[in-house]
Amino acid sequence: MEDEVIEFIKKRKFNSLKKYLQSVNSADLPSLFEELDDEKKLIVYRLLTKEKAAEVFAELDPDVQEKLINGFSDKELKNVIDELFMDDTVDLIEEMPSNVVKRILRNIDSVDRKIINELLNYPEDSAGSIMTTEFIDLKENMTVEQALAKIKKIGLEKETIYNCYVLSASRKVRGIIDLKSLVIAEKDTIIKNIMETNVITVTTLEDQEVVAKMFDKYNFLALPVVDMENRLVGIITVDDAMDVLQDEVAEDFEIMSAITPNEETYFKTSVFTHAKNRIVWLLVLMLSSIITGAIITKYEEAFATVPILVAFIPMIMGTTGNCGSQTSTLIIRGMSNDEVELKDYLKAVWKEFRVAILVAIMLGVANGIRIIVQYQDVQLAVIVALSLLGTVILAKFLGCTLPMLAKKLKIDPALMATPVITTISDMCSVLIFFKIATLILGLEVNL
Repeated sequence: MEDEVIEFIKKRKFNSLKKYLQSVNSADLPSLFEELDDEKKLIVYRLLTKEKAAEVFAELDPDVQEKLINGFSDKELKNVIDELFMDDTVDLIEEMPSNVVKRILRNIDSVDRKIINELLNYPEDSAGSIMTTEFIDLKENMTVEQALAKIKKIGLEKETIYNCYVLSASRKVRGIIDLKSLVIAEKDTIIKNIMETNVITVTTLEDQEVVAKMFDKYNFLALPVVDMENRLVGIITVDDAMDVLQDEVAEDFEIMSAITPNEETYFKTSVFTHAKNRIVWLLVLMLSSIITGAIITKYEEAFATVPILVAFIPMIMGTTGNCGSQTSTLIIRGMSNDEVELKDYLKAVWKEFRVAILVAIMLGVANGIRIIVQYQDVQLAVIVALSLLGTVILAKFLGCTLPMLAKKLKIDPALMATPVITTISDMCSVLIFFKIATLILGLEVNL
């Protein structure tokens, strides 16, 4: 697509380019703007229809938006802002530098500027911070004909028309009605008689991640947001909820990998920032491995007596870490989906204990056969099998316990994922391995 667009511009076939852009889906155009230089970005943007330009602009990366704004005249900037929905305008203001924000605010009328300031004052990560104030509200005593007439009149200015909210004189939610119900109803039907009165709402201060999960649970297209006096102040649409879930998943992946979360994309984050986001946890995990080293040093006499024991350390540590990571991943995912709760702790531990027994038996048998065949040493096979049994059970216990403990302490459970679990498991597995070995072999260890 990039080559075709550049070719159109070189040959100055702007009418052909305009027709070509009209045939391209709006969702595919943001990636095009990433590749074009600043001059071509402006040319392409100005050839888009007003509706498509607004859709594309809202999905562009902040740095591309800034470059376009810097190339816009005030009239062009006002046209862009007028076409954006309120929540997209708020997102734009939050991402832009102060000099650009001042210019944007100059091109917004006083009424909209007041609404924007109110939205900006909501706490970060709250429902209020991601809602839009552009929705369809109806009255209980309206007829279906009157309701459809209102939707036709103002629908283009609203973010969604599929759900309409029936409000009282004090703007409290009386009910909700979807567009399908309006279309198939008789035109003289009173809204009160066909609206859904069991309306699920959230407050402006509700955590946005909780809100996003409600979309998944109830299959919402939009969710009404009320203030502390239960008055409707906005709605959250499904596209914004999906953005929240995507951001939360990305954040959890970074935390699970012992990386400080970062809002910038991979290539837009500087090398220094990447290093800074990783080094703290790497240092902590590296220093914690000193304990593992101390345990190994403590049992160096056992190495001297039975050198073959050293060969099994990587296998024991690796297996233990992998088992712990598997369990922690499943528990963290279960908690994020509200499938696993703190009250389920004993139930989860019992389940993982049974899993650990089965896994340990299979691993122990497999290693036992290998050791007997390779080393003809039944005693060594027993040591490894018992060590695997102990370490796998411990790893499953830690993988289940640590994420739940983190949640209990109001810490992100994702923190207790692979690096942390692996580090703790390494220390414990080495200790269990050599403790079992010294007991079975009758070795004495000088403490």
